[in-house]
Amino acid sequence: MKTYTYTEARQHLSSVLEKARKEGEVMIRRKDGQLFVLRPASRSGSPLDVPGIDLNITTEELIGIQREIRERGHESAS
Repeated sequence: MKTYTYTEARQHLSSVLEKARKEGEVMIRRKDGQLFVLRPASRSGSPLDVPGIDLNITTEELIGIQREIRERGHESAS
């Protein structure tokens, strides 16, 4: 893990952030010896947030498909 001095981190903040993004974390040491870990924040949001797919069907077609599936299910249960 890469360690930067406070001055280096301040002067090259963009590259320090990029290094943390790529490697997971970097350390920053102050003059008094205190050590800090900088890491990217976890992405927030639902794992169910996925891009939609355009199926090029209308709402009516979708409802018709659903009804047909339900009807087949009732036929096989009889």
